[in-house]
Amino acid sequence: MAGLRSKPKQRLSSDADQLVGQALALSASGSRLEDAFWEGKLSARISQLLKNGSQASIDAALDHLYRHNIDAYEALAELSQAMAESITVEHEGAQWQVLLLACPILAHTRYAIPSGTIKGELALSLSAHLRAHVLAHDARIALAPYLYSIDQLPRNHAEVSSLLGRLSLSAVSGATPKLDLKDLPETAPVLADPRYLLAAVAVPAGGALYRWQEEGSDYAERSACLDQWRDQSRPLLSMLLPGCEFDLLLPDAFFISCREADRQIRPLTTQSAVNYLQATLSLSPVGISAVIGSFGEERTDEYRIAFTAKGDRDVIYGVVWPLYNGEDGKGDIGDRNNPLGQINEHLRACGVEDISVHSALLEPDYCEDCGTPLYVDRAGELVHAEMPDDAPSQQPLFH
Repeated sequence: MAGLRSKPKQRLSSDADQLVGQALALSASGSRLEDAFWEGKLSARISQLLKNGSQASIDAALDHLYRHNIDAYEALAELSQAMAESITVEHEGAQWQVLLLACPILAHTRYAIPSGTIKGELALSLSAHLRAHVLAHDARIALAPYLYSIDQLPRNHAEVSSLLGRLSLSAVSGATPKLDLKDLPETAPVLADPRYLLAAVAVPAGGALYRWQEEGSDYAERSACLDQWRDQSRPLLSMLLPGCEFDLLLPDAFFISCREADRQIRPLTTQSAVNYLQATLSLSPVGISAVIGSFGEERTDEYRIAFTAKGDRDVIYGVVWPLYNGEDGKGDIGDRNNPLGQINEHLRACGVEDISVHSALLEPDYCEDCGTPLYVDRAGELVHAEMPDDAPSQQPLFH
């Protein structure tokens, strides 16, 4: 195995090295039987690392493979996520499979998007609608009584696994979840951002998890489940999100739900930015300029969009458009099939016509004081987005 990968600058730990070797073997496998063999080896090792909270070994292996073998990286990333967000537990002599479910909510506002504790009765009502419209009839659920922002979600595989472990016994036994939610970080104030409900969903081993998996179900289509979930949960979620417009995505496994929410929130961030500048500074969309910069260390990992008043160099607002697996930072701004072209299309749909793009790949940098991203201005300098001194103060300053 060692001959297939470059020697790292810093020696990998024994656990990380074995993860790398087994992931390389899995990616090179030529049959489903061999796949199952290596997946079993990897699953057992990942499970032990998660149990011990050894996130550093998983991160080191992923980082090494990302630089040296992208196929093996994807194999390890997929299996690590699956092991973190699912578990098998025994209850009263029966085996239960438990999944950490995320229910994404795409919210935008002119003010602040709430997050925080959900009262018991409201949490029970949301759980009931999930069971009635999304989950299989035999599914049991334990909903975390909290509306999570991105900043408050579990940050890595070990934290996801830990949260699932705390919720799983509540799910199979029907007990009320008991979570310590006092020390969650504060939510960053942004105009458009996902919110999440998190729940552990338990089903008898080998049983259907979702309504669309059940034969003869009235909700055989995912789209019908989503429509029902939207219709029935919207009045309840409106109480949690006053002053916000929002849409709901189909609840699904934790990692895929978070990725999908991150993708779908991006157009809302640009729309909300333009709306905010209109409302706060009385700028019409045609009076707003957008400067797009590509940021990353070796390739484009994200675009940062800086907004200025037309004809002015000062950056007054900015949003980040991250790229995800399968998205390429290469391409022309006129091609709607690549992210840069999609940004251009969304900005023009908002009424912004003056759009420029820096061709150089810029190193991502952040404000040393507040940690927010720095944006590139029209002259090519990295700057902090700052609202004018005379901007109205009755609305929160988002940057």
